[in-house]
Amino acid sequence: MLDASRLVILDRDGVINVDSDAYIKSLAEWIPYPTSIEAIARLTHAGWHVAIATNQSGIARGYYDEATLAAMHAELERQVTAAGGKIAHIAYCPHGPDDGCACRKPLPGLLEEIRAALGLESLAGSWMVGDSLRDLKAGEPLGCRPVLVRTGKGRRTEAKGEGLDKTLVFDDLAAFVDWLLGGR
Repeated sequence: MLDASRLVILDRDGVINVDSDAYIKSLAEWIPYPTSIEAIARLTHAGWHVAIATNQSGIARGYYDEATLAAMHAELERQVTAAGGKIAHIAYCPHGPDDGCACRKPLPGLLEEIRAALGLESLAGSWMVGDSLRDLKAGEPLGCRPVLVRTGKGRRTEAKGEGLDKTLVFDDLAAFVDWLLGGR
């Protein structure tokens, strides 16, 4: 049985791959940070489970379709597998900010999907790693421990300083993984 305290939930854009204010609209635009794939593999090797929760409103906006998103996620999984890692589940929200869905972060719907897909009773004690406050807020009502990375929009989020009281802050995903696997 999977233990929620051995689960790391990652935002995608800005945490795993380079983000863009113009959206990541194609496989060619999906560029992982040099150390992020290896960081996910290191977590897997150490007995951790990794899931992804990502808002993808570019679908609702018509910038790309679900087949394009599937191609990006297939490449992500291919690279992680090639590095010796595994992604337990990818949950995404295809809706726009005004669609009234329950899955768009900061709402916890994507994390609830991950919880159900992994057969967990709770996500309490798991880690939620993101580059924006909305990522961290999604995990809050479910008992996730918040981690902000400075990649993507992380530096801007940190500079605002709002809502980060109990949040650990790292330069990037690899630095968080170093800390987590280093016994803290």
